[in-house]
Formats: sequence, C-alpha cells, structure tokens
Amino acid sequence: MPEKETVERAEEDKREGKAPSTQAGEFVREEIHHIREGKHGAQSTEQAIAIGLSKARRAGVKLPAPKKGKASAKTRRSARLALKRARSRKKPSATRSRAIRAALRREGRSAAAQKAARTKGPRGQAAAARKAARTRARRGG
Repeated sequence: MPEKETVERAEEDKREGKAPSTQAGEFVREEIHHIREGKHGAQSTEQAIAIGLSKARRAGVKLPAPKKGKASAKTRRSARLALKRARSRKKPSATRSRAIRAALRREGRSAAAQKAARTKGPRGQAAAARKAARTRARRGG
C-alpha cells in the first residue's frame, strides 16, 4: 500500500497536467526510499522501479503496460493485471501481500546504491570505499 503522501503528490502531478510517467515517478521514489531506510530490499534498481510502477498502476495512474518486445510476457501480464486491479478497486489479498513483503525482506539492501555507484566512476568509488573504511574503523565494529 503506497503512503498517503505519495498518492497526494501523484494526484498533484496529475492536476498539473504532468505525464503518467511523472506521476508514477513518485511511487518509484517512495520505493527507493523504502530500500534506503531498510524497510525491505531489492535485487536491483530495476526491481525497485518495477515495484514502484506496479504500485502506481494499482493506485490508478494511467500508465500503460509495456509493448510487446519491450518486456517479458510475464511483466506485461503483471502490468495488465495491476491496471485491471486499479479499475476494479479490489484490495490485494492478505496472503499475497504477506508473501511479497516476506520475499522483499529477504532481499539485499544495496540495490538503491548500485546505480549511484555506477555513475560515480572508479575514482569516486575508491574514494567512497576509503571513506567507508574510515568510518568503520572509528566505530570499532
């Protein structure tokens, strides 16, 4: 279930006439934030983005499912079902919800940092690693 604040921000984007992808961006932002604060993990940033887009579709953002050839059949089907779920305003089943949360909790927490690390370049990564080593040494852990 997306946070009330996120839904409000997306609705504001809609009122301002912004594109559905911009509205959906609020949900993706929320998901990345959840990973960073340790609420759950994701295998990759792409997974975090996919979760955010799915939440957006379920919340009623008119974001179409990907075209054939752009994503796997499974992903396209999942997107179609999320859109359908939004139209019917059905609550997700408790069993499915629990299973998803449990699976995400088992994932790693580094996904949100991976993309940032890739844009840094080798020197930036090395500097970040040195800084991390210094803070570890100070903490005594």
